[in-house]
Amino acid sequence: MTAATRNPSGTTPAAVEFALLQSWLASGSSLQLPLHEIECRQQIRGREVQRLLLQAHLQQRGNGDVGPALYLRQQDGEVMAYSHRRLGARSLTTVFGTVELVRMGYSRPGVHGIFPLDRALTLPARSFSYELQRRLVKAAVQNPFLDSVQTIADLTGVSVSKGSLEQILPDVAQDFDAFYRQRSPEPATGSILVAAVDCKGIPMVKPPGAQPTSRLTKGQKANKKRMATVATVFTRAPWVRTPQQVAESLFRISRPTPADAPAPPRPENKRVWASLLKGKDAVIQEVAEEMERRDPSASKTRVALTDGERALQIRVDRKLKVTLILDLMHALEKLWKAAYVFHAEGSLEADLWVMDRTLRILSGGVGQVVKGLRQSITKRALSGAKRKTLEGVTEYLYRNRNRMRYHEYLANGWPIASGPVEGACKNLIKDRMERSGMRWTERMAEAIVQLRAVYLSGDFDDYWQFHIEQDQKRLYPDAWSVVPK
Repeated sequence: MTAATRNPSGTTPAAVEFALLQSWLASGSSLQLPLHEIECRQQIRGREVQRLLLQAHLQQRGNGDVGPALYLRQQDGEVMAYSHRRLGARSLTTVFGTVELVRMGYSRPGVHGIFPLDRALTLPARSFSYELQRRLVKAAVQNPFLDSVQTIADLTGVSVSKGSLEQILPDVAQDFDAFYRQRSPEPATGSILVAAVDCKGIPMVKPPGAQPTSRLTKGQKANKKRMATVATVFTRAPWVRTPQQVAESLFRISRPTPADAPAPPRPENKRVWASLLKGKDAVIQEVAEEMERRDPSASKTRVALTDGERALQIRVDRKLKVTLILDLMHALEKLWKAAYVFHAEGSLEADLWVMDRTLRILSGGVGQVVKGLRQSITKRALSGAKRKTLEGVTEYLYRNRNRMRYHEYLANGWPIASGPVEGACKNLIKDRMERSGMRWTERMAEAIVQLRAVYLSGDFDDYWQFHIEQDQKRLYPDAWSVVPK
């Protein structure tokens, strides 16, 4: 496309294109077309009008000629003169299409040149505008890459390759840690500060040189996963309940709900995130820092929920200094395993058995449940797989008994199930990273997980502005002085 200039009659290319669009809409041929065809053609031609308008605007911004030379002060205090001047052209793909810029560059031997117009326009290093990148990234954190570039092409008429998107994503994600370190959380009214930590697998691409397996052995998976550490932090108001109420909700026992019954409190300022590369210690340290930012005066009640993994519990207990609660859902998983030792899967007897033991545990009777299971092993003289299953369940419950004081937690209104982190595992990892056929490299998985976490935490727009600011600092020197013309 030609640059936007005025022809002898004084009209601009954008005005000419717009007049042609108006004329076409009023023509006899278009008046015979169905509306959907009018929409499609008008959108295409309207995009060209907007591209030409943007091209004209850029020409009005000049070429960035600020004088015969620039002086740039280095970190060591030395002042360097950039006195070699040359006009250079660059293309920039925007949401309206590709535009051309001609700008003055200042350079010296052995170093990159400086283009004042690029800085004045806040241009990225890549040939895609920040706004186009923003739309691509926002689409990519929700959908597969090919679907994302196709969606943007449908909406804007601008085609971006899948490979270009894959290059953009890690660059955009590099400011994730810095953003949350400087960010002040919104004030929250709830008195309970809750953290939860869990792990979730991400399917990875096979390493280079890996030999294909023609036949899988028993228990072997076609694709190996790497565990990402998933965390969430939020504030919540207390919600006092009885063990009976919790049991009824778990087992869907139908009871009429009073019309004036209070609604469950919703999490406030919930942040979710995960990392494949940092490891558990680093993520738990980030949880500790997030909790400190939210509650610097330590005035809130702090609790943390985890599964029964001993190594994870030790790390959380050591770093967070909180009341550590075993996620009730993980305890229930163990009870169901025990129930199927005595009763058939899916049977009413199994349901009633689990319901009874759950109510006992919720009422503070975890020790009684453990004692009863051990007695069943002895009295029934169980052996083999059944004995191994029950011994594993009793060991798990006994080891976590100090983190299963659910009757006390419920009376205090504390959470006892890590629904938020389970939801984070699903929304953050499973729904995006485990779709059919998806395999990830470490670098790309980390980038998507971080950017999706920003999106799900409701911070995407703030993060994008922060990313632009940081990217500009990396691209352009802080200040230069100009030699007067």
